Amino acid sequence: MQSFADDTQLYLHCLRADVAAAATQLKMCIADVSQWMSANRLKLSIDKTELLWAGSRHSVSQFQGHGPAMQLGADTVLPCDHVRLLGVIISADLSLDRHAYAVSATSFYWLRQLRRVRRSLDTESAATLIHAFVTFRVDYCNLLLVGCNKAVTDKLQQVMNAAA
Repeated sequence: MQSFADDTQLYLHCLRADVAAAATQLKMCIADVSQWMSANRLKLSIDKTELLWAGSRHSVSQFQGHGPAMQLGADTVLPCDHVRLLGVIISADLSLDRHAYAVSATSFYWLRQLRRVRRSLDTESAATLIHAFVTFRVDYCNLLLVGCNKAVTDKLQQVMNAAA
């Protein structure tokens, strides 16, 4: 379990055949966390709760949809196909395609914004702004990209080439 000021993440490993047992175990863990939070005057926000059943492409394809939903009291948490963990978008098949797309889109947005004011800036200031708004996004958690397919890294390389 990972906890931050406003973010709690629970991870559970299971085989595909044991998904029902894992879901039950996860429900009990969430109930315990919710009880602890209530005892400490905190609230577990079910409407912000996300559920991701992750695995290989083959394992994920065996689920109907994105995997089984989870009933937490009167609320149902539906599984999603991706989640954001500390700024990195992780898909159910553990690929980083969505993350690369999001970083690329945001970076090109900032490059277009900086192009508008480029004439007003000296070279050093422009380089500082490009680093602040663009290259740090590409560099953030780039260790996760080791072993990714070429399409993912090429998308981020295009951003770096445009920023140069």
